[in-house]
Amino acid sequence: MLDRFVHPPMTPEHFQEPRWARFLFASTTASWLWLVVRLYMAYVYLPAGWNKITSGKWVFGDGSPIQGLVGGAVASEDTPGWYVWFLQNVVQPNAGLFATLVALGEFAIGLGLLVGLLTGIAGFFALFLSGNFVLAGALGSNPALVAFGMLIALAWRNAGWIGLDRWFIPWAHLRFWSTTPPAGYAARDGTAAPAATETRS
Repeated sequence: MLDRFVHPPMTPEHFQEPRWARFLFASTTASWLWLVVRLYMAYVYLPAGWNKITSGKWVFGDGSPIQGLVGGAVASEDTPGWYVWFLQNVVQPNAGLFATLVALGEFAIGLGLLVGLLTGIAGFFALFLSGNFVLAGALGSNPALVAFGMLIALAWRNAGWIGLDRWFIPWAHLRFWSTTPPAGYAARDGTAAPAATETRS
């Protein structure tokens, strides 16, 4: 009895996703849903990042564009104490660097989501960037962007299927993580990989 608690019959890698999760996060059909989410997020991030880059104040500047937001977050009683410490000791002394990262990051996130390249990574950084804005007290559309970024990151397999990830992810998977194509994978010459055979003792 004790052994069942110490060594359960199944480990996490054996658990199968429910059908709704497979549909949302792995099916090509749901990629059309993620396309709509991607385009909305790109509509927000891409112009915001481009306007900051071309303004001449955000990139490689003195950091003055973010000082107002940071100062307001530090002065607010609603800002968590640990985040106030981070803003005072990390962000404010390096305001120019963080302003540059915000401008370039917004543009890179928007571009990645628009063309569907490294979509899951773009979703993660959208979650991270907008999450910081929320913690600093800048709400607006940021709470929705946090939720959408989290969902896009979870749907990394199919969120960019209608985009460049349709070719990049299979290439990267075969190049870096798998030495043999999965069963049924169609090669460039049109032939399919042989199905795996199972042996039983």
